[in-house]
Amino acid sequence: MASLLLAVIYVAFISLGLPDAMLGAAWPSMSQDLGAPLSWAGGISMVISAGTIVSALLSDRMTLRFGTGKVTAVSVGLTAAALAGFSIAPNYWVLMAFAIPYGLGAGGVDAALNNYVAIHYESKHMSWLHAMWGLGMLTGPYVMGYALGHGQGWGWGYRYISIIQIVLTALLIASLPLWKQRKATVAEHSGQSGESAESVPAARKPLGIRGVLRIRGAKEILMMFFCYCAAEQTAMLWASSYMVLGNGIDKTTAAMWAGFFGIGITAGRVLSGFLTMRFGDPIMIRIGQSVMFLGLIVLFVPLPAHAGTIAGLMLVGLGCAPIYPCVIHSTPDYFGEDKSQAIVGMQMAFAYTGSMLMPPLFGLLAQNISVALFPWFLLACLAVMVIMHESLRRKCGSALSA
Repeated sequence: MASLLLAVIYVAFISLGLPDAMLGAAWPSMSQDLGAPLSWAGGISMVISAGTIVSALLSDRMTLRFGTGKVTAVSVGLTAAALAGFSIAPNYWVLMAFAIPYGLGAGGVDAALNNYVAIHYESKHMSWLHAMWGLGMLTGPYVMGYALGHGQGWGWGYRYISIIQIVLTALLIASLPLWKQRKATVAEHSGQSGESAESVPAARKPLGIRGVLRIRGAKEILMMFFCYCAAEQTAMLWASSYMVLGNGIDKTTAAMWAGFFGIGITAGRVLSGFLTMRFGDPIMIRIGQSVMFLGLIVLFVPLPAHAGTIAGLMLVGLGCAPIYPCVIHSTPDYFGEDKSQAIVGMQMAFAYTGSMLMPPLFGLLAQNISVALFPWFLLACLAVMVIMHESLRRKCGSALSA
C-alpha cells in the first residue's frame, strides 16, 4: 500500500509541473487573441504567486484539520478548474480571476505534499519527485506547442492539461484510504492513533507566522528558501537576455542554450536521488552550493565559442538540483514533525515571494546598470544562502547529522 501511495505522489508531482511553464509558451498567442499588451503576462504571474503564498501560509491549519490527502485532492481539483477556466477565458480579466484559484490550489499542493514526503519517505524520493516536477515543467510547453501547431489554439493546450488534472483529482480521491492506511501503519509503529494524525484535528493548534518565526533556526531556513528561489527564477528568466546582451550570442542560439539550466536541474535531481543514499541532506546542500559556485565562476571564463556560458549555466542548474528537495526533507529533522508542516508552508511562501520579487529587481538592475551583473546577482543570492545554512547548522545541527 505504501508503494502504491508513493506511485500516486509521483504522478501528482509530474502533473503539478505541467502547467508551470505554459503561460510563457502560450502568451504570445494569448496576448494577440485577447488584445492584451505583452507585458501583462506579469500581472497574471503575480496573482498566481500571491495565491500560492496565501495557501502555503494556510497549509498548516488546513492540513491539521483535513489531512494531507484531502488537502491535496481539493487543491489539485481547484487547479484543474482554474486551468479549465483559462481554456475558455474570453478576455484578460477573466484570466486574472481564474489565476486566483490556480495559485491557491498550487500552493496548497506544494506545501502539503512536500511536508508529507519529508516526513514519510527517504531523501532520494524527495529528489526524484522534484525531478518528476521538472519533467512535467519541461513537458507542458510541448503540449501547448502541439495544440498551437495543429491549429487548435492555446485554449486546447490548457484544456489538455486541465483534463490530466481532473483525472489526477479522481485518482487522489480514490487514493484517500491509502493516506489513512499509511498513517495507521506509521502510528502502529510509534504507538499513536493513526486516525488522529490524518483526519481528526490534532492536539496542537496551528503555529501561525509569529509562532514559526519564534522557532530557533526558522528564520535561517526561510531565508535559504527565499535566496534559492530568487537565484533559480532569476536564472530561468534572464539567462537568455544575459547571453544576448552581455555575451553577443544571437537570440535563437541563446533561447536554445538557456534551456540547459532547466535540463541541469532536472538531470541533477535524478542524480541527487542516488547520491542521497550515500550522503545526508546537509552534505547534499553543501555539494549543491559548491557546484553552483563553480558554475558561476565558469561564467566569468572567456572560453572559445561561448563554451563557458553553456557549461556555467549547466553547472549552476546541477548545483541548484539538490538544494530545494534536501532543505525540505531536512525540515522535520531540524524542527520536529509536529512543527514541520507550519515551517514547510512558510518555506513555500518565502520561495514564492523570492520568485515573485527578485527577478524583477534584477531586471531593474540590468536596465539601469548592466545585464553583466547577472552572475554577480546570483553569486550574492548564493552567498546569503550559504551563510544562512551554516548558521542553521550551528543552531540546530545537533538534530541532524551531516
